Amino acid sequence: MTISINDDFDLDKIIGSGQCFRPCKICDFPKTYRFVYGTHILYIIQTDKNTYDISCTEDEWNNIWNTYFDLSRNYGDIRKSIPTNDTYMFESAVDGKGIRILRQDKWEMLISFIISQRKSIPAIRSCIEKLCSKYGTKLSTDKEDIFLFPTAQQLMNASENDLAACGLGYRVGYILDAVRKVYFKEIDLEEIDNLSDEDLFNELTCVRGVGKKVANCIMLFAYNRIGRAPVDVWIARVIDEFYDGKDPFDMYGENAGIMQQYVFYHIQNRHR
Repeated sequence: MTISINDDFDLDKIIGSGQCFRPCKICDFPKTYRFVYGTHILYIIQTDKNTYDISCTEDEWNNIWNTYFDLSRNYGDIRKSIPTNDTYMFESAVDGKGIRILRQDKWEMLISFIISQRKSIPAIRSCIEKLCSKYGTKLSTDKEDIFLFPTAQQLMNASENDLAACGLGYRVGYILDAVRKVYFKEIDLEEIDNLSDEDLFNELTCVRGVGKKVANCIMLFAYNRIGRAPVDVWIARVIDEFYDGKDPFDMYGENAGIMQQYVFYHIQNRHR
């Protein structure tokens, strides 16, 4: 099936923006990308500037992937709303043009961002792939074999040693706490989607290892709370160096999370 996307949409930048750890480019010629959402696997090939071949049906695209890629939001207009006197934000948005905030699986984001603490992006990806291959369900497509992200049920019998072997380090206890809370429904990740931002934040931080930054990441990348702007060491450095210690994201209100992604991508790009 062929689709057209006429708004900002750059798959390389989306994958490299630090918000997702399993999507990847699996082929350079033609450029082929793979995304996983729950039990759904999408292969997408860019065939022209705004045209893509996708591996799913029209119904699946409309009901799952359209929401996943946040295609109902006009990112071009949001970029154009940045005042030119906010020089660093303006430059970041130019550099990050094409990034979109993915609406990812809630359980996967909870575990992934617990794992993400004090780890580089390649290290996070490595841990998650080990976790998937050890505990996740194996699916075969016409391109590859892939392991889905393990469910709470699949992780319930995981031992501390087995999880540690996936490179999780001190985060093992946090992962086990999240597994038990979700499995025994002490926290219902779907039900809390109906809460206000403040209440959702409070619910997420009841899980061990979920502090302010991790909770805001989960809210932004799983619950589509676009007004949340997580602050890690990179973002804190930008705030100190370019904004005299004053958080610049507040002025962008409901689009703060998009600005955070532009800035994060920009500073990572400069660092590389």
